[in-house]
Formats: sequence, structure tokens, C-alpha cells
Amino acid sequence: MGFEVKGGVAVITGAASGIGAELARQLAAKGCDLALADRNAEALAAVAAEARAKGVKVSEHVLDVADKAALAALPAAVLAEHGRVTLLINNAGVALMGRFDQAPLADFEWLMDINFWGPVRLTHAFLPVLLKQPKAHVVNLSSVFGLCAPPGQAPYVASKFAVRGFSEAVRHELDGTNVGLTVVHPGGVRTNIANSARIPSTIDQGLGREATQAFNTMLRTSAASAAATIIRGIERQSPRVLIGPDAKAIDIVQRLMPARYWSLMKSQMGGMKKYIGTPGEA
Repeated sequence: MGFEVKGGVAVITGAASGIGAELARQLAAKGCDLALADRNAEALAAVAAEARAKGVKVSEHVLDVADKAALAALPAAVLAEHGRVTLLINNAGVALMGRFDQAPLADFEWLMDINFWGPVRLTHAFLPVLLKQPKAHVVNLSSVFGLCAPPGQAPYVASKFAVRGFSEAVRHELDGTNVGLTVVHPGGVRTNIANSARIPSTIDQGLGREATQAFNTMLRTSAASAAATIIRGIERQSPRVLIGPDAKAIDIVQRLMPARYWSLMKSQMGGMKKYIGTPGEA
């Protein structure tokens, strides 16, 4: 049997834009009530209004996923509005430009607080609520960079590999319960995550913006298509979802050549080399 989103209540983080906003729109169209969370209150309100127009109940929760106190308080706030939760989607994420030796550790910690500790804390907070439902589901957004590790992305890669490992372990622990878990690995999806990436003060800001523009040219999959693929994965209770032909190709190459896949892949990202540079360079 699959998982029915209609008539359920979904919590979505990072719901004001990109994949999160598309998930909200498409789940609302399927008759799922929503608790939407994001730090951008204005954009969140706009997405919530679109969802309400489809006839579902929507609550808005303005918060920063890096705020431990806000995350701890979220389940009670959602339950006060909806009475239950059947679906948790940990979608919020950020990016950080530059090599590992260029990134201040404070920036690395900022990214991990959102990309890794956010899903961990929210899964921990909502799991007792989800276990009370006849059937419930958790979705954690990893990345294609949770399958492979390109240079210039060490903090982001670390967070997404961590989300992948955490999700797989928790899924195995939940085996035999009423709660399923899907880990999602999007490839190049056209969202604003690269445009809004933090550029450390230690690197040339102009070069960082050029790198962002170059990276954006490699994004092929729309956020709407990504959201539809995720929802199909939820409905099928798939343990893992790959989004885009690039993610599927990388998954195969990495498994066939676990120690040498970058020797093949780097030709596809060769244009990024001038932005990444070599450790020890400014």
C-alpha cells in the first residue's frame, strides 16, 4: 500500500521558494493541509495564500531553521493549528561558496546548523507526533552532492552526506513502524540556492558571483518537476528518490568507480576550475 497525502497535514521547511514552494502548491492541489515554515515572511505569506486558494488549511511559521528554540517550539505550534501531522518534509537548505581552506569555520558551522542539524532536530521533535498516526512519513532533502563530492563544495557536501547517512539509519530503525522515510537526492534544480549562497569574506566577491552564474548554467530540472517527483516518491513510500538525469548518471558512476569517479566527472565541471583554484591560493 502507498501513502495517501490527501487529507493529511504536511510540515514543510524552506517553503517560501524553490522546491519547498512547489511542494506546498502541489500538495495543496492534492488536498493536503499545510504547516509552512520559512524565515522569509513575505514570500511565505504569498505561497500560503496560493495554497489556501486550493481549499486547504494552511498555517505560516516564520522561523530560522538554525534557531534551536524555534524548532523545539514548532511541533506545539503546528498541533495547535492542525491537531496532527502526517508528513514532515525537511527541505530548507543553504550553500557556501569557496574551497575548504577559504571558508571560515563559523560559516561551515552556520551551514551545518541549517542543512544537517535542522533535519535532525525537526525529525527528533516531530517523530513522537508522527508515531501516533496510523501512517506517517518523513522526507529529508540530501543532494546529488550527498552521492559525490566535487571540489569547492566541502561544507555543503559534508552536510548532504550527513543527511543521507542519518536518514538511512533512521529509516532502518523505523522499519516495522507506521512511519516511513524517504531521502531525496536532487541533481541540478533551478532554484535560488546558488544565487543566495554565502560568499566568505576571505574570497573575491566578484569571482564568487561569477562562479554562481557559471553554476546556474548547469541546472536543468525545474523546481515544479522536482516537487512532483518527490511527491510520487512519498506516495510510493520510496526509500530513496533521485531527481534529474544528472543525479541518476552520477549515482551509477559513483557506484561503479567509488574511488575514481571524479576523474570522469571533472571534465563535465571543468569550467568551474578557475573559480575553485588550488589550496593556498587567495
